[in-house]
Amino acid sequence: MELTDAKRKEYIRRLLMSRMRILTRNGFYGLLLMHMEFALDSSLDTAATDARKIMFAPKFLEELNDSELDFVLMHEVLHCALQHCMRTGDRDSFMFNVACDIVVNSNILKSNGMKAESITLRRYGESMHKTPDGREGYRFTAEEVYEMLKKKGCPNGSGKSPGGVAVSGSMSNRGGSSGGAGWDDHSKWGTDHSDKSSSEVWARRVINACESISVRDPSNEQGLMPMCAQRLLRELRSPQTDWRTVLNDFVQEEVVDYSFAPPDRRFGDSPFFLPDYNDTDISVKNILFMIDTSGSMSDDEVTAAYSEVKGAIDQFNGKLRGWLGFFDAAVVDPVPFEDEGDMLRIKPAGGGGTSFGIVFDYVRDFMSDDLPASIIILTDGYASFPDESVTMGIPVLWILDNEEIDPPWGKVARIKSL
Repeated sequence: MELTDAKRKEYIRRLLMSRMRILTRNGFYGLLLMHMEFALDSSLDTAATDARKIMFAPKFLEELNDSELDFVLMHEVLHCALQHCMRTGDRDSFMFNVACDIVVNSNILKSNGMKAESITLRRYGESMHKTPDGREGYRFTAEEVYEMLKKKGCPNGSGKSPGGVAVSGSMSNRGGSSGGAGWDDHSKWGTDHSDKSSSEVWARRVINACESISVRDPSNEQGLMPMCAQRLLRELRSPQTDWRTVLNDFVQEEVVDYSFAPPDRRFGDSPFFLPDYNDTDISVKNILFMIDTSGSMSDDEVTAAYSEVKGAIDQFNGKLRGWLGFFDAAVVDPVPFEDEGDMLRIKPAGGGGTSFGIVFDYVRDFMSDDLPASIIILTDGYASFPDESVTMGIPVLWILDNEEIDPPWGKVARIKSL
């Protein structure tokens, strides 16, 4: 599409007018848009952002009416505010893109009084905004929605689930309220190679926007600040590392002794960067994973934690061996890791009080000939913690399902309800 000077000026005027409307009606988004540059890019089919500027295909911009343009600008800038452009990591990019769009669209929907037309483009229909189980995406982070999609079997770019299982048509073409047709182009994500500085810049912009909105609407009675912004503000002021990251780092840093040989190329597609092992110097090590059956955690939470521990162990090609045990006031003898189905089948009903001390008593009395390299305990934490000396120097990771309990020793990861 050839652009005349007159048409270019018209597009610039429309973009500036849209930003002004958003600033008036949805102040949080408008304040963030003041930091963005606008550009026309004929190589695109629709619109995209690289966290510095928002780019439009002229043909796409031409077909948008004013309310649709407002939605697209809010959509793109919220990706930036939530730092989606910098958070894909080793995840399946297609699935993570879907998760990000669900979160962004749902937040925009809520910011506009749950009016479906506020996230609808005539050509593409109502944009996806619900998780696979039908809940609104604004309640979750992109990572949480991504895990739901993985569990549900969201397709990757080939139209298959990551495991190769065919999925329903509504998900494979991204149609409907939980999977609406995708129009957003994420190909520019990650093209700005200063991710750390960009992340810090956007964190400061979000804080400033939230503070400005709070002056106008201290109790957020007018709903000027979207839920994701409130959550993000809390996280920026009190940051937490995702529990899966803590767990994987714990397994690698605390458990594995390795040589400084070149990386093992067999793990080229792995999310982990693993030095090669010196097979003459390392023996198989045990990781003991103990689950508190007296606590409040659901089977989904237990299964998620078990799967992550098993996945971390499986990365080491037989150099680590997992043992699974359960405890409350007594210990159920640990068994070797198998699959999730077996794990839930052997899980006892639980009941009675919890004692952390008995876990370490069991290790001392029954595993002294082959002590575990580390101990991972999944619990709600509501019990007395023994003195650290009971660990016999074995590294311990507590995986807790709440924010209230702070173990006096060991490493800590916190798992949210799934």
